[in-house]
Amino acid sequence: MRLFLSALLITFCSIVVAQPKFTRQDSLRGSITHEREWWDLNYYHLQVKVDPSNKYISGSTTIRYKVLESNNRLQVDLQPPLVLDSVTQDGIVLQVESEGNAHFVSLVKDQSKDSYNEVIAHYSGNPKEAIRAPWDGGFSWKKDANGLDFVATSCQGLGASVWWPCKDHMYDEPDSMMISVTVPQHLMDVSNGRLLSVDQNQDSTKTYNWFVQNPINNYGVNVNIGDYVKFGEKYEGEKGTLDMDYYVLRDNLEKAKKQFKQAPLMMDAFEHWFGPYPFYEDGFKLVEVPYLGMEHQSSVTYGNRYGNGYLGRDLSQTGWGLKFDFIIIHESGHEWFANNITYKDCADMWVHEGFTNYSENLYLDYHFGKKASSEYVIGTRKVIQNDIPIIGYYGVNQEGSSDMYYKGGNLLHTLRTILNDDEKWRQILRGLNETFYHQTVTTQQIEDYINERFEADLASVFDQYLRTTQIPELELTEKGKKLYYKWTNCIDNFEMPVDILVDGEPMRVNATTSKQSVKVPDGEVYVDPNYYVGVKE
Repeated sequence: MRLFLSALLITFCSIVVAQPKFTRQDSLRGSITHEREWWDLNYYHLQVKVDPSNKYISGSTTIRYKVLESNNRLQVDLQPPLVLDSVTQDGIVLQVESEGNAHFVSLVKDQSKDSYNEVIAHYSGNPKEAIRAPWDGGFSWKKDANGLDFVATSCQGLGASVWWPCKDHMYDEPDSMMISVTVPQHLMDVSNGRLLSVDQNQDSTKTYNWFVQNPINNYGVNVNIGDYVKFGEKYEGEKGTLDMDYYVLRDNLEKAKKQFKQAPLMMDAFEHWFGPYPFYEDGFKLVEVPYLGMEHQSSVTYGNRYGNGYLGRDLSQTGWGLKFDFIIIHESGHEWFANNITYKDCADMWVHEGFTNYSENLYLDYHFGKKASSEYVIGTRKVIQNDIPIIGYYGVNQEGSSDMYYKGGNLLHTLRTILNDDEKWRQILRGLNETFYHQTVTTQQIEDYINERFEADLASVFDQYLRTTQIPELELTEKGKKLYYKWTNCIDNFEMPVDILVDGEPMRVNATTSKQSVKVPDGEVYVDPNYYVGVKE
């Protein structure tokens, strides 16, 4: 026999990274503080007036909540340079003690357990301007080709409190939300959910009132303002008729009508793999914005220049990445993983980005076949850095490595290969979206669910790929007719089955960190490249 190593021939090493130093502000933002834990969000009404000429906003958030345990101190979050002008309850102006981005409100009214109350947080100012949206976040103040204002918000990671007062922690979501946005009357606002009404105001402005019927994460709330025109279609999906609406700049209408034909193709693929679109009641929208795009719930934003790939590039370098519009597919995939299933703590952001990266592969699988899907995901490995673990630090609003995208997708592809039963794998993905429907979750819940459906203990696999920077290497040694194998460059208790191919015929071995052997016939021996592993001869 002749050893032929897998397509992954990189020498992996573990990188030791010092733990960053965290501040009290990190904890106030990233933890479930005492001033947060005693009340449960029920409803928001965000009212905001946007003045593009002065890059100025003003308004209020009505925060309705259920009292879980009696308390009289409530945390509202709002980031400078915005100013929290006042907080009221039942018309009474309340005392507020501010500490950076956190504002602690002293309540006068009795907060009896199981009662429902609300506070109104009034605010104003010039919000942080996004310099490189959506990665740094804030307001994007741009102009379209006709010189008209083109404005949008984005705030993942940075937090919704960069532009409106809220309970800025992902563990708690309102059951529903109203979004009322006032803009110059020659412009339109598009936000989440369904448009209920448009009010003509006396000061040459209009107010667009949008209602979100489902729970929504705070960074998923958005404002998009421009000279929009609308077109749309009815999609006959698993839960009935879904409104799919598209809002684009007037000059881009014809290009959008052509490019957005991929939207129902996306829905076909993702309803097949993940189950019904999670927000039929709120509809689905693609909205053009002056930045690349973002997964705002039921209001997915788009700025990919009406072309396939990622700004025209194939991130996998296989050719398959040019078969679809990256932003339409990726950001819409987040409707299932990010908006339906939402992490409680951003240390677990891989639950959003790993599964949604993997959705790109499944789109290809559905429309172009399994070979295309496999080649694409394997092709993305070249951009994995293995710099720090995918999972970040809990309680301090700290993300893990950007490898959460492509390493996360390759972990899921590896799990699919281990299972070797595509229909069962599809039911696992659909089951995740059904079991955790409209919920916030932890990584551990996702791991436990997959373990249970696999009927196997994959704990060491998750630990290896999510919590270390090491990629396991399968050490292979040929002695006569025997092939000796074991895992190296891995945690002590790592074990994972892997398929060794002999002249293309698979032979599964349950490899551990202890050396084992198997008899193999003569022929070329290599590891199935669908496993994200290294090989050491």
